[in-house]
Amino acid sequence: MIKNPRRTAAGVKKSKHLSPVVGILGGSKSDFPILEKAVAILTELGVPTELLVVSAHRTPDRLFTYAEQASSRGIEVIIAGAGGAAHLPGMLAAKTHLPVIGVPIPTEHLRGLDSLLSIVQMPRGIPVATVAIGGAENAGLLAAQILAGRYPSIAAEVKLYRQRQTEGVLRSPEATGTTSARMLQASKFHARS
Repeated sequence: MIKNPRRTAAGVKKSKHLSPVVGILGGSKSDFPILEKAVAILTELGVPTELLVVSAHRTPDRLFTYAEQASSRGIEVIIAGAGGAAHLPGMLAAKTHLPVIGVPIPTEHLRGLDSLLSIVQMPRGIPVATVAIGGAENAGLLAAQILAGRYPSIAAEVKLYRQRQTEGVLRSPEATGTTSARMLQASKFHARS
């Protein structure tokens, strides 16, 4: 049994789910600042999560136990972040039938390229959906979209999120042409000087 997952209050008020449906795992606690972006977006969308450390190399038994018990505990999607060799997402995918989303964690020497290649280059039959290096927010959104087909409340939250995102872009000065018009006027002024 996995003990002491850091359960988030994600969406308990908005969601019908009281227990986590998305498991978010980091290879080490140093991955948490990036993975907490997935927690944040899922919280915003009303999706309950749990966040814990499971290392593919240092705690393999814990990894296997988590993967084998996740579904029976109500987990429906797993987000796994890892850096360097980044075996965590692939090993989870090999041990569970649940969808696994891999988040390559940036590294000091190769800036996460090693992590990306390790996660994305999985053998046939063991898929891992992979987001951009450090792309935990997109991992959270993808998890919500996977769940949206089953949960209308999550689908509605994803739709609202997208609407707010579109409205934010359309309100920006660049979208309205305000900045471009000012720059054009300024360049005409300087050309006359």
